[in-house]
Amino acid sequence: MNTRRAALLGALCIAGAAALALALGSPASSLVRAVCDGAAVVTLGLVLVPTLDVQRYRGELAARAARHLVLASAVWTVAELVRLVVGAAEAAGWSAARVGVRTTVAFATDTAAGRAGLVCLTAALMVCVVALSSPRGTRPSSAPWVLAVGAAAIGVAGRSLIGHLSESPLGGVAVAVHALAAAVWCGVLAGLVLVVTHRGQWARILPRFSQMSSWCVVVLLVFGVIGAAVTLDSPSDLYGTEYGRVLSAKVAVTVVLVVLAARNRAGWLPAARSHRATVVVSRSRSRVELTVMAIALTLAAALAVTG
Repeated sequence: MNTRRAALLGALCIAGAAALALALGSPASSLVRAVCDGAAVVTLGLVLVPTLDVQRYRGELAARAARHLVLASAVWTVAELVRLVVGAAEAAGWSAARVGVRTTVAFATDTAAGRAGLVCLTAALMVCVVALSSPRGTRPSSAPWVLAVGAAAIGVAGRSLIGHLSESPLGGVAVAVHALAAAVWCGVLAGLVLVVTHRGQWARILPRFSQMSSWCVVVLLVFGVIGAAVTLDSPSDLYGTEYGRVLSAKVAVTVVLVVLAARNRAGWLPAARSHRATVVVSRSRSRVELTVMAIALTLAAALAVTG
């Protein structure tokens, strides 16, 4: 399966998950949010991937990641612009086609949701500028690359600090940490598929990714439970409210994803570490996991805009 077919599969998974979220009561804007979040996750993953290789090869991996980073951050920037327009339209009670620049600017500067969107837009644009301006061979330890990592992380967490949990300090922090952990896990795996090209690299990087992703899973589960506990009044809300139904679907997909990741850790990881897994096998395993991740991320985006 080439990159184009993989991207098409990812788009179909996002569309399918968005359709499920709509059926469960999520608003139509959840699809725009899903595109924003997906592009942000891939962007964050691409800036982190080079740090997982040994020092000798990090510059080479960063140069390869930069080519994909330009596209991912550009898509993220455009998606955030669209998201601002859609948000302004929802706030004004109009269709997106009727919203002008003045209304969008007012929404971006005068509302909490708009200011959060402006932060995410700025973060995406900053990463895009760094990716475009960085010379070939830029190392992940360089100031521009570190700036890109920070901007991507802020962009991922920015919108998580508003919405359902914005009035609860504990809930706001919980959902932000949960979102960052999920983004690192999913984004870095997407980055590996895009930039790791031979068996030796998989053998070096996959064990480090596995260790990192294990911590990400623990963090996202713990803080996800905290966020749900703050939001839900009773267990019956899991099926009695629109928010709860979308959350239940997300939890079910997350369980499938964790089981799949555990199976990969038990079988794929030892094979890759000992150079017995080919590049084709490693990418195939990654893409299956990424397919489930895309569904989970889309449901998470829908959850953020479901009231």
